[in-house]
Amino acid sequence: MKAVIQRVTRASVTVDGEVAGQIGAGFLILLGVARGDTEAEAALLAAKIARLRVLEDPQGKMNLSLRDTGGGALVISQFTLCADLKKGNRPAFTGAEEPARANQLYQYFCGCLRAEGVADLQTGVFGAQMHVELLNEGPVTIVMDTEIWRKAPC
Repeated sequence: MKAVIQRVTRASVTVDGEVAGQIGAGFLILLGVARGDTEAEAALLAAKIARLRVLEDPQGKMNLSLRDTGGGALVISQFTLCADLKKGNRPAFTGAEEPARANQLYQYFCGCLRAEGVADLQTGVFGAQMHVELLNEGPVTIVMDTEIWRKAPC
């Protein structure tokens, strides 16, 4: 599972001209589900993101998390994060999970974020053509990949 987390002042997603989700200050999370990803990885990733201390405290230091601030999270499914560019210039997406399973893990991840205390959680529409707008603050962008946790020694 791969996530690109962007600290934002605001973010929104539109599907077919209608706003599907929008947040104020918090995180825009682009989530890619790869073949073999598990609920355990989704839960761990959600916990890490909910506790990620990159929001500013009153002194202007990156010291607070979504849980600390009550900030929002806009989670957008993005299978293109699983692109394979080893051969040629056209990406292969064979590493992305099948849509039904990917949607299940996407929904599970969102549920885990809520369980971690992220109350203002918004989503896009899984599998839809979406238009995402954001005002990146900082800019702060963090990339997480659960694959490295699989390879880490116990």
